[in-house]
Amino acid sequence: MHIDELIQLISDNQVLTEDQNTVELSIGDDWAQGRTLFGGVSAGLTYLVCKPLVESDRVLRSFTTNFVGPLMFDKAFTITAKVLRSGKNVAQIQAEIRQDDKYCLVAQACFGVGRPSKISVENTDTHDLEPPKKAKFIPQIPKVTPRFLRHFDLAINAGGVPFMNGKDAHYHGWMRFKKPPTEISDVHLITLIDAWPPTLLQKLKWPAPASTVSWNLEFIHPHKPVAADDWFAYKAETRQAAEGYGHTEANIWDAAGELVAISRQTVAIFD
Repeated sequence: MHIDELIQLISDNQVLTEDQNTVELSIGDDWAQGRTLFGGVSAGLTYLVCKPLVESDRVLRSFTTNFVGPLMFDKAFTITAKVLRSGKNVAQIQAEIRQDDKYCLVAQACFGVGRPSKISVENTDTHDLEPPKKAKFIPQIPKVTPRFLRHFDLAINAGGVPFMNGKDAHYHGWMRFKKPPTEISDVHLITLIDAWPPTLLQKLKWPAPASTVSWNLEFIHPHKPVAADDWFAYKAETRQAAEGYGHTEANIWDAAGELVAISRQTVAIFD
C-alpha cells in the first residue's frame, strides 16, 4: 500500500469532533519492521490524526513521539488525538495509539502560526554530499531486509551496513520515496526521515534487537516547495552511547540545500 493510500485511509475512517479525532484501522505487512509496524509510518499516521484539530494557518513546528510498546501489523489499532490547548498562536495536540487496550505510541504535536518578528537568524548548517544518480544501500533480501524499505530509495555516502562490525557511528546520505507521492507534505517527511536504520547498528557484529524509545522532529519554516521525486540529504551523528542506549541527532536538507527538519532520537540497543 502506497503512502498516499494510507493517507486516504486515515481521511476515510476518522471520527472528528471539535476537540478530538479518532481513527481505527489495520495495515498490512508491506510496512512491517520485523514483527511490528514501521515506526515512521505509525508516527506519520498519528500526525495525520492530529492535523484536522488545528486551524489551517498553523503549521507543524515540532512532533515528539514515544514508542511505548510493540504495534503489530495486520491487527486493528486505534489512533486518538485530542486538543490540550489552542491559544492565540500555538496549539498543542496529544495523541496515542492503542492496540488490544495497550499503549503502543504516545505523541505530542505543536502547531504554530507565523507572525512578524524583528528576530531573524539564518541557518548556517550545510552539507557537501554529492547528489546520487540512483539508490545504493541495502538490497531487498527476503526475511533479512525490513519490508518497509521497499517504499524508499536510500543512497549512502558515509557509514556502513548494519551488523557488519563497522567503526562508524554516523550516516550521511540521501533519501526519497521509491514511488513518488502526489506531493511532499509533513506526513511524507515524518515517514521518510525514519527510513534510515539507527546509526549504532553498523557497529554490531551480528543482528540484535534495537528500537527507538523517543523521537523528536523539529520542522523549519518557512521553506520552499519541493518536488515529489526530489532527494533529501541526511546527516545523522551519534552524540553518545552507553549502557544500551544511544543518542543521535540528524539534519535533513531539501534538494536545494535548504534545511527542512532536525531529528533527535534515543535508541535502545539489546546487544
